[in-house]
This record gives sequence, structure tokens and C-alpha cells, in this order.
Amino acid sequence: MIPEETQVVQDRTLPPEGCGPIVSQRDLVSIPLRQQVFECVRSQGQISRIDVAKRLNVSPASVSTLVADLLVGGLLKEVEAPRDPSSRGRPPVALQVRAEAGYVAGIKLSDMVHTAIIVDFAGRPVAETSLGRTSLRTDLDLLVDEADALLTQILRDAGMARAEISAVGMGLPGMVDSQRGVALWSPIIRGNNLPVAVLMSERMGLPVVVDNDANLLTLAELWYGAGRALSDFVVLTLEYGVGMGLVMDHRLYRGAHSVGMEIGHTKVQLDGALCRCGQRGCLEAYVSDYALVREASIALDLHRSETGSAQVMLESLYDQAKAGNEAARTIFRRAGRFLAAGLSNVINLFDPSLVVLSGARMKYDYLYAEDVMREALAMSLTQSRELPRIEINAWGDLVWARGAATLALAAQTEARCAAEVVA
Repeated sequence: MIPEETQVVQDRTLPPEGCGPIVSQRDLVSIPLRQQVFECVRSQGQISRIDVAKRLNVSPASVSTLVADLLVGGLLKEVEAPRDPSSRGRPPVALQVRAEAGYVAGIKLSDMVHTAIIVDFAGRPVAETSLGRTSLRTDLDLLVDEADALLTQILRDAGMARAEISAVGMGLPGMVDSQRGVALWSPIIRGNNLPVAVLMSERMGLPVVVDNDANLLTLAELWYGAGRALSDFVVLTLEYGVGMGLVMDHRLYRGAHSVGMEIGHTKVQLDGALCRCGQRGCLEAYVSDYALVREASIALDLHRSETGSAQVMLESLYDQAKAGNEAARTIFRRAGRFLAAGLSNVINLFDPSLVVLSGARMKYDYLYAEDVMREALAMSLTQSRELPRIEINAWGDLVWARGAATLALAAQTEARCAAEVVA
């Protein structure tokens, strides 16, 4: 077992930086105005009432009424706003999210390392932790045990009681029906159609929401990264598998049954390599960790029993490619060409303004070398349109957990803002 590593963010009074999508009023028509006001404040970090009214294109009187409710409800607070030192009179007043209004936890379950984070109601991290694993696939009851132990650990390190947590967001690889909280299939759990959310909630004694991990990484990009001000963008993830998240109109798109965007299981070679989903010719079977390990074991005679873990094999493969081993370079070059094909398909299908390549494998620059990106764009339709930017974001493991926490935070925000209406 890999030792647990925990980092606690000690200072909960850091100035807010703002989080959440930055959207125009026309994109918020389906959201209650009270929630619009709250989310506008959170996205800006600090903002005056009059500026909230301007951003939402509503009357200052309406904003003042709703702000009064949110202040009484403990979701917002007033703070002294920065002003010109030469100005006189009463200091200007701004609004901020009351960070201590609530806390949520996020957990990313994986084949190698589980990660967890606690964030406050302003979206700021409070504590972070990780727990290594020794098995690639396990039974659900054991996974529930591990997740609950991880939550217990992070609460202990943060000095918090479980009752202080409002909800838990959880991400795992595979096909996840987020609405029902069911894992239809996951490479880290034995069995299908498993009620993950219900079982986790029963064990933890807290509301639990679950989603595919690539969706949650995309949610983190939407709330904290380059996608905050974009209405449409795509995130492709390269880890042990290949995932994808799609944002349309500032919202995460999941499909009719919450299991869309499975780019890793689109077919790039009929009757091709066997994928871990059981089918052949999937993109994932040529680009992911286990695909590179498979190629290395054949072309370079590297075997896990001799070199250790798959991660050690990947590092060895990369080192040999950097050292000039042509067989190793060919493996990355081949994977890069399949990745280029997948990227061009995404661009042609969705016409996003931005494509973000993210995940631990982004440190292997052969996968996104200049010729790979050039080939991806060359295979994309260019008639009468500008091709999207392609950015590389090699965020660490904890950003997945932060996306999971954001899933819980979004659900709690909707519930708390609606509760204020009833009150």
C-alpha cells in the first residue's frame, strides 16, 4: 500500500479569487434570479450590488431585495471594497460569498490512487489527501470501504466533523448514469449497473452525487480554468483510459442517458486491438496507458513482472524514446496519430472554441508533438471557419477531486438558493 499523503490548507481567510462560469444574463434565463445573483457574486469573487444588476441586466431594486435574503440566509456577506485612497466619505461596500456557509467533499476513485478534497462554499480548498491502491479492479463493497476511509482521513486532518460536510461528489472512470447515481460499467469495479451513489451515501451518512471522472475534470475547467468565460469547449483526458467532457452553453453536456461523450470507445480500427470494454478497435486501445504498455511489451520486450508497475514501464518507454530508441519513438508516434484522428473527429463534430488536452499522460510530449497537432488540424474541416485552440493542461491528480467537489457544490448551491425562497 502506498502511504497516504495529506496536505491541509490551513488558512481559510485567503482573499477570494472567484470561481464558476462567467456567463451573460441571456444564458441564465432558466435559473432562478436568486441563484443568478448568488452565482454572479461567486464568479466575480467580490462585486457591488450595482455591478451585479448591470451584469444580470435587472433592476438594482430587484438585486437589493434578493441580496437582503441571501445575507439573512447566511450565503453572502458585505465587505469593504477597495477604493481610491484620495476618495472621501463612507467606504464602498461589496458582496462576497460567505465561505463558511457550507463545505462539501470531492472524491476521485481510480485504479492507482484515490484523491479527496474539501472545499468551502466559495469553492476554495480547505484540505486535500490521497490514498494509494494495490488492486486495479475490486468489488463495490471494498470500494465503498476505501472511499469512506478516505473521507474519514481528510476530515481528521482538516479538524472537521462529518456533520460539517453538506454533500460528497464522487468521480470514477467508465460509464456513469449521473442522474441515477449508477455505474453502468467501470474498469475499476467488478459488475455492472451498480448503485454507487446509494451505497456510498448509506455508508457515509451524507448525500452523494456521482459522475464520470472526465466530466468532473471538465467541470473543474469550467469553474476554475480556461473555460470559465467560454460557452463551448471540449476536454480530452489521457490517463489509464481516454475520456472526454463537453461544455455547451456554459453547461456540462452528458447526453440523453448521462453516458455520452465516450470518445475513448469510438472506433478507429475495425477488428482492431482489444479494448478493456470488451470491444475491438476503440481509440482508447491505441492511446491509453495500457495500450502503450502493451506495445512496449511487444516491441521492446518490457514486461511488468520484470520492470514492476505499468507506470514504471511507461517511464522506461519514455526514457528510451528520449534517448533515441526508434522502436520507442514509433510507439509514441503511432499513438499520436490515433490521437490526432480522435481530435479531428471531435473538432468536426462539435466545432468547439477550445480543446483542452489534460491528464497525467500529457507529460509524454510525444503524444502531442507539433506534428501530431498539425495532423489533427489538417484532418479537420477548415471551410469558412477558424479552427479551435488546442491547449495542454497537465493538472495533477487533485484537480479531478476538485471537479467532484464542484459537482456537490453546484447541487448544494441550487438547493440552498431554492430553500431561501421557501423561507
